[in-house]
Amino acid sequence: MNDITTAAPPPSGPGPDDRIIDEPFAEALSRRYLAYALSVITDRALPDVRDGLKPVQRRVLYAMREMRLNPEAAARKCAKVVGEVMGGYHPHGDQSIYDTLVRMAQDFSQRFPLVDGQGNFGNIDGDNPAAMRYTEAKLTAAAMLLLDGIDEDAVDFKPTYDGQDEEPVVLPTGFPNLLANGATGIAVGMATSIPPHNAAELIDACLLLLANPDATTAELMAHVKGPDFPTGGVIVEPAPSLLETYETGRGGVRQRAKWEREETGRGTYQIVVTEIPYQVKKADLVEGIAQLIEDKKAPLLGDVRDESAEDVRLVLEPKSRNVEPEVLMESLFKLSDLETRFSVNLNVLDARGTPGVMGLKAILKAFLDHRRQVLVRRAGHRLTRIEARLHILDGLLIAYLNLDEVIRIVRYEDEPKARLIEAFALTDIQAEAILNTRLRQLARLEEMELRREHADLSEERDGIVGMLANDRAQWKLVGEGLKHTLSIVGAQTALGKRRSQFAEAPEIDTEAALESMIVREPITVILSDRGWIRAAKGRVDDPSELKFKEGDKLAFLVPAETTDKLLILASDGRFFTLGCDKLPSARGHGEPVRLMIDLDDKVAIIDVFAHQPGRRRVLASKAGYGFILPEAEAIAFRRAGKQVLNGTAVVSVPLKEGNGADGDDQIAVIGDNGKILIFPTEELPEMPRGKGVKLQAYREGGLRDAMAFSGAGEAAWTTADGRTRAWPEWREWLGRRAGAGKLAPKGFPATKRFRPK
Repeated sequence: MNDITTAAPPPSGPGPDDRIIDEPFAEALSRRYLAYALSVITDRALPDVRDGLKPVQRRVLYAMREMRLNPEAAARKCAKVVGEVMGGYHPHGDQSIYDTLVRMAQDFSQRFPLVDGQGNFGNIDGDNPAAMRYTEAKLTAAAMLLLDGIDEDAVDFKPTYDGQDEEPVVLPTGFPNLLANGATGIAVGMATSIPPHNAAELIDACLLLLANPDATTAELMAHVKGPDFPTGGVIVEPAPSLLETYETGRGGVRQRAKWEREETGRGTYQIVVTEIPYQVKKADLVEGIAQLIEDKKAPLLGDVRDESAEDVRLVLEPKSRNVEPEVLMESLFKLSDLETRFSVNLNVLDARGTPGVMGLKAILKAFLDHRRQVLVRRAGHRLTRIEARLHILDGLLIAYLNLDEVIRIVRYEDEPKARLIEAFALTDIQAEAILNTRLRQLARLEEMELRREHADLSEERDGIVGMLANDRAQWKLVGEGLKHTLSIVGAQTALGKRRSQFAEAPEIDTEAALESMIVREPITVILSDRGWIRAAKGRVDDPSELKFKEGDKLAFLVPAETTDKLLILASDGRFFTLGCDKLPSARGHGEPVRLMIDLDDKVAIIDVFAHQPGRRRVLASKAGYGFILPEAEAIAFRRAGKQVLNGTAVVSVPLKEGNGADGDDQIAVIGDNGKILIFPTEELPEMPRGKGVKLQAYREGGLRDAMAFSGAGEAAWTTADGRTRAWPEWREWLGRRAGAGKLAPKGFPATKRFRPK
């Protein structure tokens, strides 16, 4: 039999060549790259201005809600959550979903965590979380605020990636989550960087906008003072810079670690860091500081230790006890991540999905507009349900009014539903409701309950209709809703209390680091009557051996150390500060002190002493006014000094604190009239500067001298020949401050001074 070859039929569909599109490569690439860029911007990197969430975050929260993982429910394995999200809403890999879930659970990453994680979710050191099969999660109360009302037609839904389900386009969002939790992301050609803020402050700003839509950014910042980082820290960005940042949507925030000095005994101390900047890994920070020590780039720092447990505790030991803690920290702020700058770029997607940079006011207004829309939609949803129920109640009430006839129709008619509709002009829904009514519900009490329900729903319907027709009523309800959220995120709650503090970065002299390394040695500061100053090594036991220029003599002899600050009080009320290590040597007569400070020849020097941290002094003017000054307030290295006392200064005496019994510390003052008045130290106010209060009243003259003492045998005066005379009867001169006093006791120096000048 002959073989017969049959040709194959041509393919019925289009061939490979038919799918080839001939177009320029540059055009095809640009079109596809643009589509990719838009996808990254709108579906991955930038948050929505309304709920502050990226799509993956929104899908995680919605999926967890669908799983009924409410705060009251038991937590479920994160692997189960990730599987639900990936299978139903976000087909982009389980790791990216789990990373998102973990971040929303970390209290050091999110200011208001949206996920309550159980297990190892990482730590501030930068350690990775446990695998998703080991951890569990559920929603927090803050997350429920974002989802509240989602089943009440509050927002639009869109089909999921496979078209088998729906997901929300945006969440209802009960509080300003965008600014409260912040966001970071890098898209194609643009990025976003939003710091977290305090939700209570944001809500207060929203309420201000509701009351005054024309409020300026500066007025809003009376409430929103700046970011509130979850790790706390100190914000040192100047207020004008912050205002510009919130007006333009671009800028930066300087933040630094919070630290405190901890005494370790014998004059030594250590610095303890309790809060570190946001997004700084503690382990990397410690490693970086240790590297600075090894590379000898931090000459003031001796050692660093991490003693953290649940709270942050980094211990910094100075190289020497002479190193000032402020100088040490300022040097480390410049060299390490103990101070960082958070770049602010408020780049978000608006309600139409358009990316753009917004200021603080625009973001809050967009949020409020969204809340109003959610309110209106939820009200419309509720109105629809009320009207549907009222429709049924109308039918049931007709049935109760014609109960016998209804029973007859139901019992004897072949088609009771149609007969009911015909007899009482009912709708199909009303007739169905009547037929579904049980016999026990035909009682008189049930009828009364239906009438009560009908009246309540009618009243609620009228209220909703009136609200929907009144813009002012809508905005009022928006404000009331925001106030309600304060019970969860308010400043009075542990979650809502502000964590980051504000401060001004201190201005530290560039030479301070070198000064802190000065060798600590005892010296004696010598100031002559004509103003020549010098420093002798060691202690001067016999002042009579000191030599001065012809016609000059000793005015002040001050024991000090090279590391001390020398404070000089002038009669015009100014304090001047000199470093004891910078004083000229005592080999000669020294140098005129008026060349070191801006002090006129006509202004006298009242007092010279070495500063002691924590010590307080009594300052008083010739007019008899005075106050207690913390010595630290007098320090100022400017040549012009620091104005502290208003008036002509005549008295500067250190307080005797803690030497006597409680309440036994006294101030004794004497006037030109020779009258002495003694009163308790506690009657004087403590002030950094000013005029003070009246110490003693005078008809003529003014204040001559003062003395501070405790009652434990310290009441005494010094005679002209240098002998100390006890004053056991000092209590006879006790009185109220601002009194006249009484004449000095017999034997009191004719100079009318407690101590020779």
